[in-house]
Amino acid sequence: MISILILTYNEEANLSQCLQSVAFSDDIVVLDSGSTDATLQIAQTNGATLLTREFDNYAAQRNYGLAQNFKNDWILILDADERASKELIKEISMAIAKANEKYTLYRVRRKDYFMGRWLKRSSGYPTWFGRLCRRGRVRVVRDINEEYHTDGEVGMVQEHLLHFPFNKGIDHWFERHNRYSSMEANRLADERMNPVPWSGFVSHDPAVRRKAFKSFAYRLPFRPLLTFIYLYFLRLGILDGKPGFHFAAMRACYEYMINLKLREAKEKS
Repeated sequence: MISILILTYNEEANLSQCLQSVAFSDDIVVLDSGSTDATLQIAQTNGATLLTREFDNYAAQRNYGLAQNFKNDWILILDADERASKELIKEISMAIAKANEKYTLYRVRRKDYFMGRWLKRSSGYPTWFGRLCRRGRVRVVRDINEEYHTDGEVGMVQEHLLHFPFNKGIDHWFERHNRYSSMEANRLADERMNPVPWSGFVSHDPAVRRKAFKSFAYRLPFRPLLTFIYLYFLRLGILDGKPGFHFAAMRACYEYMINLKLREAKEKS
């Protein structure tokens, strides 16, 4: 069996469907950050173990969750606006059934949905996320856009998580990314002091390649405009129709917020 860890904060719009997608599990833990809506009641009604912790950053929150006394050796981490597809659960079950002790982490991809459509191109798909962790063998680092580190082997699962980041509305997306941009700007102010890891561009590990690309991209001038051009034209986001255009534009706005906050931090220092 697989244990489940779900992080929540005011997720009454999402949590029921998320829990339904992993109802097969005999060990579901919801780690909440102080919800004031019906999130806690939904978790309890669905039989989940409920924990609370004041939020400080995403890595610390996930590490706290992973340190709990789970029933099973493998833990699947979800956000409340994600769903585990039946195909994903089937593949994960097969993977861990035959995995030897050297495998401690599996990465998965997400399908991001906006305006009723999978953003196959404008979202930057495919991006690989560490989500299936062997108990006690994985550590999460980086406050935002976290990285999953392990001393064991890393595997890849081909099926997808289904991601619905706009279920709580576009206004919520901007509120959340306003917070993200502040955290990202603070982190980047330190990371830009380090050289670009050029060797990462030729790594076989997609997470290492993505990290190297981001390190380079955050040094480019006109990055918000380049982000839009990259997602909408080079990645063929134009084929995602209106949702693709709007999402690429919002991603450019997010990068612009990061730039402004980086500049503000530099002026204050």
